[in-house]
Amino acid sequence: MRDNSVMLPWPEDDFSAYGPVDERPMANIQHYVGRVMQRNWSTIPHVTHNDDADVTEFERRRRAWNSDYPANKRTLLPVLMKATVAALQEYPQFNCSLIADGSRVIQKKYFHIGFAVDVPAGLLVPVIRDCDRKSIDEIAAEIATLSEKARTKGLAMAEMSGGCFSLSSLGHIGGTSFTPIINAPEVAILGITRTRAQFLPGDNGQPELRHLLPLSLSYDHRLINGADAARFVRYVADWLASYSFS
Repeated sequence: MRDNSVMLPWPEDDFSAYGPVDERPMANIQHYVGRVMQRNWSTIPHVTHNDDADVTEFERRRRAWNSDYPANKRTLLPVLMKATVAALQEYPQFNCSLIADGSRVIQKKYFHIGFAVDVPAGLLVPVIRDCDRKSIDEIAAEIATLSEKARTKGLAMAEMSGGCFSLSSLGHIGGTSFTPIINAPEVAILGITRTRAQFLPGDNGQPELRHLLPLSLSYDHRLINGADAARFVRYVADWLASYSFS
């Protein structure tokens, strides 16, 4: 009887037989991150929920703030971190970790949020601690400091440890949705792509131009169900819609 559970070996080939090639070793960081991603994707049953947040009024208020306070401009990511903390407080099952065999759940009482930083040698995820106790401006300053350090000097493991939840934003590049890989031992990660303009029916039935922010939530289906994932993303969207920039 055939054992179909045995994984086939990686295909070997002499690529130089087809044309010119250049071979180089993979960067250490990229190699490590690749192994981590392979482990996370292989061991966590990923499901991704996609939804749009209507950020028309949010963006109007943000632009007005930036016009009034040009020395203290606001960007989306720090506000999203605060929205995420509010959602974690409302849905605490997202602020958990499973032990390796999945038999026990650790409920976290703190709110440390990671964010993915694209660096030349791969991808790093610095963590901002105690986001529930920090202002938007304090979070923004830490994002800028850690991002610069990640791209230049590199980060210590302590600066990438202890996260409860991660954000991965591709909005500055593009895209409509994607499936971010969960950063174990976290149980969810939120992906953000570029805001798009779209005409939608208004209250009077006439088309109105709205600005929609695509959100992609990958979650560990061992702990989180689809309905709660949908509620979590809706909560983030509604929080952004009501944020006042005061």
